[in-house]
Amino acid sequence: MPDTSIIEGRMAPLPVDNLDTDQIMPKQFLWGVDKAGLAQGVLHDLRFDPQGRPRADFVLNRPEHAGSPILLAGANFGCGSSREHAVWGLQQFGIRAVIAPSFAEIFHSNAMNNRLLLVALPEEQVAALMTAAADPATAVARIDVGAMTVGCGGFSAPFTLSPRHRRMFLEGLDVIGLTLASRGRIDAFAQAHWARHPWVQDVASRTADRLRGAPTAG
Repeated sequence: MPDTSIIEGRMAPLPVDNLDTDQIMPKQFLWGVDKAGLAQGVLHDLRFDPQGRPRADFVLNRPEHAGSPILLAGANFGCGSSREHAVWGLQQFGIRAVIAPSFAEIFHSNAMNNRLLLVALPEEQVAALMTAAADPATAVARIDVGAMTVGCGGFSAPFTLSPRHRRMFLEGLDVIGLTLASRGRIDAFAQAHWARHPWVQDVASRTADRLRGAPTAG
């Protein structure tokens, strides 16, 4: 797993408000049964013209922003449908953090649970970073999750994270890893619960066995 406590690199400015998940990951790229191959679909209709040719003026197609790990975006980024593929695709494309004035609620949850860092800053601060990103000499930013700051040249701004999300980034955990970190407590709770209510232990499997006519334990 890459270090997610420090994210540093060039910023790619995409000053579009209400950029929805249908634009971030169009429906024609959702045919797979796993997460593979989604990078090609990221912002496809903005990156390519109707004939499939790269749009030279689109920010992520410009040489100076190639491989940028930090995307600067407009307000309400990730609105629209709840498709988690938008998050997976951005990560596969190389985006490790998105900075914007605000994010759609479900997209925010999907992103943070998959360790795509979302940083919400006031509009004037995002505008200042957009200006910096337009100049290759000032386009590199550093996001420090431990200190919860964004720095770029002489610019520095704090941001906030919930304690749970901050821990996930500092410890390199996704939402499943965070749950497994409490496995001991979960197992202890389950054992105590079953001791008090033994008739509910494995009730689903025991019911299935009865329906199949198989003998059940106890």
